Amino acid sequence: MNAPSWDSHVNGQKHRRVAFLKGVSPFQVEPQEASSVGRFTFCNVCKMQIRTVNWGNHITKSQKHLGREAFLSYRSALDEAENDKNGLTVEGGGDLGYLDPSNLSATSFIVNIKSTLPFGKSVLLSANLASKQGAREVVSGFSVISASHDLCITSNRPVQVKLSFRQRFIGRYEDRLELVFVDTQLRKKFVISRPLNVIVGSKSEHEALKPALPYTPRPRTTREPEKNVVEGVPPPSSSSIPYVVSLPRAPIPNHLLVVLNGTESVAKQVEHIKRVHLPSKVSGLTYARHFKNLLWIEEHKTEADLGRYDMTQVTLQRHERYYYLEIPGLAEKRPSVLVGDRIHVQKINAPTGHWFEGHVHFVRQREVGLCFHRSFVGWTPSQGYNIRFKLNRIVVRRQHQALDSAFEEDRALFPLRSHIKPATRWSLAFCNPLISKNQPQVQAVTSIAYLPDGSPPFVVFGPPGTGKTITIVEAIRQVLKANPRAKVLACAPSNSAADIIAERLCSRIGTTPGLGPDTLFRMYAPSRHKDQVPDKLRDHVHTTLNGHFTIPTMARMKSFRVVVATCVAASMASGVGMPRGHFTHIFIDEAGQATEPEAFISIKTMADSGTNIILSGDPKQLGPIIRSPIARILGLETSYLERLMSYDMYDVGLGSSGTVVKLTKNFRSHEAILKFPNERFYSGDLEPCANRLLINSYLNSPFLPENPRFPVVFHAVSGKDDREASSPSFFNIEEALQVKSYIQRLKDSRQFRASDNEIGVIAPYHAQCLKIRNVLRNVADGVKVGSVEEFQGQERKVIIISTVRSSKDFVEYDLRHTLGFVASPRRFNVAVTRAQALLIVVGNPQVLGLDPLWRAFLNYIYDNDGWTGSMDIPWDPEEELEEGTQYDARARRQAELDMNEFTRRMESLTLGNAEEVDAALEEDANVDRPWRDAE
Repeated sequence: MNAPSWDSHVNGQKHRRVAFLKGVSPFQVEPQEASSVGRFTFCNVCKMQIRTVNWGNHITKSQKHLGREAFLSYRSALDEAENDKNGLTVEGGGDLGYLDPSNLSATSFIVNIKSTLPFGKSVLLSANLASKQGAREVVSGFSVISASHDLCITSNRPVQVKLSFRQRFIGRYEDRLELVFVDTQLRKKFVISRPLNVIVGSKSEHEALKPALPYTPRPRTTREPEKNVVEGVPPPSSSSIPYVVSLPRAPIPNHLLVVLNGTESVAKQVEHIKRVHLPSKVSGLTYARHFKNLLWIEEHKTEADLGRYDMTQVTLQRHERYYYLEIPGLAEKRPSVLVGDRIHVQKINAPTGHWFEGHVHFVRQREVGLCFHRSFVGWTPSQGYNIRFKLNRIVVRRQHQALDSAFEEDRALFPLRSHIKPATRWSLAFCNPLISKNQPQVQAVTSIAYLPDGSPPFVVFGPPGTGKTITIVEAIRQVLKANPRAKVLACAPSNSAADIIAERLCSRIGTTPGLGPDTLFRMYAPSRHKDQVPDKLRDHVHTTLNGHFTIPTMARMKSFRVVVATCVAASMASGVGMPRGHFTHIFIDEAGQATEPEAFISIKTMADSGTNIILSGDPKQLGPIIRSPIARILGLETSYLERLMSYDMYDVGLGSSGTVVKLTKNFRSHEAILKFPNERFYSGDLEPCANRLLINSYLNSPFLPENPRFPVVFHAVSGKDDREASSPSFFNIEEALQVKSYIQRLKDSRQFRASDNEIGVIAPYHAQCLKIRNVLRNVADGVKVGSVEEFQGQERKVIIISTVRSSKDFVEYDLRHTLGFVASPRRFNVAVTRAQALLIVVGNPQVLGLDPLWRAFLNYIYDNDGWTGSMDIPWDPEEELEEGTQYDARARRQAELDMNEFTRRMESLTLGNAEEVDAALEEDANVDRPWRDAE
């Protein structure tokens, strides 16, 4: 077996397939002791079969083998060192348990060394801490106060070592006491070591947050085929839109399914798909084929990810014709369920493959209401059911429908400088007077207002806090003023972003009235509930007599000068028969967060040769959420906006010739918060222009460690990342409690008080968000706690970031799945640019420093005296950074040096054996990716 562990092998697709073919359960197979077979030799160190011809190279040159050997040697020496020996026993002091962080005085404790021999000949030579002996001294909080040296230890005369611990910061602290003895009769040295551990924090709070169940990787099961599915009853809203154009079914082709269901590695699947399924070159003629395949690949993975939420042996409640299903995590959108979605239900002990389709008629906080076919009978309050969540393919089918359209204009798909048309510009009377004082905004609005018909897409590049949406709203108003025949379709990936555009267009600005209900129509998908509509937009929607969103008559639709919708819901315009070319302008706000097929729904269904396309967003911030690693590698994660911005004609540094404007005045953050991301991502072009009274509100506050003028804090925490039950999502109790401590101080401060809605907490792992919400319950319930994705486009006076990971095991998992997630440049950029006046980052620098971006940011904070917490910076901040490299290799080498140094010390005194420790199973990082409400 060539796999990290038996569990991962059993859960693998190949094992399950072979077991299925042999008619046995894959989980009833017992592991057997491996042995050398045929042309293979079994390596007991690596737990894998090696070709015999390669055996010599494996044991002498394989870095994996040599590293494991070194680790085994280290564990052997460590285990032996912790054994009592030569008649001596060491008692006391190892685990101090919990210490109250409010106790600032040192805690003393005694280690007793006793002899079982009446006439002992052993003498204590030294008592040292491991933290003082490595290549770099570590401040653990422990110290040796005194030790009884040079005294023979007998049964009547024990020896004591007195130690102390002092640390005022929340965290987990560990060290190792190394006691070196000499047997005076044999003149031989030997060592006994003892681990030292303490948790600074509240025991009751730790107990409340600790894993409810030990982490056990969830078996990766394959859904049995659904051979017979009885269709359910759709909600009335599903027929509220009078579509005249039918949707294509667009099923995943069988030949692509074979590849996606196979057992090949991701790299080989990518290679196969590129060779067989994708066009060699993407052009106007091959564009649809390319993206349709990427959509199918993403659909396949999304459907598989939904299987994580499948439930077994659950009951349903019933009221009249509705059946109520309680869904854990529904409020967290895990899974995301909308009206019109389908959930398959199977009665326990029903025939294999027989399921009923339940359509979701309404969604509540913790439950959904389902409606089944009348043949769904036999319900009782105690009847058990299996539940499967199904992907709503309407969204995917709308994208396929758009891709199938005949619109293939290169000026929109693959613009060139030759597509640029000369423009005549006049001065404008701005609706928003603040625009006139901001030259980049003036340039953007003027360019859009007088953009010649049929121009290449125009891009408003809006870094954080630069007023991108304000610019777009002003541009729409000016388009309407400049051209009485202009009709605008304004889109955004999410309903919240679309609502913001619509609300601002409806609002009065100075003496300029907002757009009325006869001018602006907010088009919602039928899955939306009327209670979700902002009050300001209630007169701008159209509903049926039953209250479901619909479309007014075609004549009425054509009379609106502005229609606002999500990118997907924009398909309703063509679906009800609106003619291509009706809209003179298509705006897509937050375009960087939409996939290219999603952004092109409106363009490919409604644009003609004269339609102007305006995109706004920031390619340096988060892109679309893509669940399939294959689709990501093949480019689905690259938005239309980002692709255009990679062209020379959209490079603001090369002279854009009227195709792009970069907004540069930042109205959000203090200059210290802005400085690092500004230099890293925006070439230093951003100008701090925020309200000084707001952004300076935490200067000279007690939250700033040393520099009272620098409102950026890094709080180093020595914590423990953990998981529980079957969830692979990480949490860190110490960081959660440290976040709570800061929030309590912010709320209790008289001079620097912050309200709940002025504080935001960002964490990269869903489990950590849940833990932080738990500790803030009844303390600060109004504080928003969420992922980076949930904070894109938002701001708070105070932002606290919990980075979570504290692993000291330098394994590839950290960089592939966790550090790559924590330290993604885009996520980093969004996270650190949400704060207006105070940014606090809580984390373990030993882990964060493995990434060059985080290392540079921590250097920036350290150099400006913003560092605090339980440990000092663990590297030389003056050392020149190696751009584009990871620091994990160096950290591994240093760890190996320290490990080898200890091993050599111990092996010079002791010998022993060690046991193999299995590597942790890798888990899919998708568990922490948010689910989007695509409507």
